[in-house]
Amino acid sequence: MSDIIEFIFGQYRGYESSHIILEIVAIIASILSVVFSFKNKIWVFPFGILSTLIFVYLLYQWNLLGDMVINAYYFIMSIYGWYIWTRKVDATHETPITATSGKEWTQSLLLLLATAAGVYILYFTTDRLENIVSYMDMLTTGIFFAGMWLMAMRKLEHWLVLMLGNVISVPLYFYKGYSFSAILYLFLA
Repeated sequence: MSDIIEFIFGQYRGYESSHIILEIVAIIASILSVVFSFKNKIWVFPFGILSTLIFVYLLYQWNLLGDMVINAYYFIMSIYGWYIWTRKVDATHETPITATSGKEWTQSLLLLLATAAGVYILYFTTDRLENIVSYMDMLTTGIFFAGMWLMAMRKLEHWLVLMLGNVISVPLYFYKGYSFSAILYLFLA
């Protein structure tokens, strides 16, 4: 049992305490955001905003530029989603949850591809392109951009897209040595 704990959390020995605390706070805020999203409550956005701001800082430190960009985008989409969720389509009705149309799926795919290409350019121009992990980060960034856009638009299937990104992120974060975040993605998947 101690070997498993060492494998999962041993890499934190060399980390700054402030980074560990920030990661845990961001994870708690992320979990609360997901719970409120599941319950269709507006509190999804304030907790999401807190989590994403912390993760932008941490992910830059960890050289996961794609995920850093995802969280900056999540921050922007959380503000936009907060607006959409509270906007009234008429005097008494909010924007409804609807199924994703074929056109919206196409837009989501184009957003995914454009995002992955943009993150590639970011890695390339900053000379931080490492290995397959960088390419997986590009893919998950595109997936999460599309999923968050669908969530902000109140599309039912956004869960499927986000779940795909979460499943891919679990081994990515364990490999990079960020076990708390890997466990978060395991929870989200």
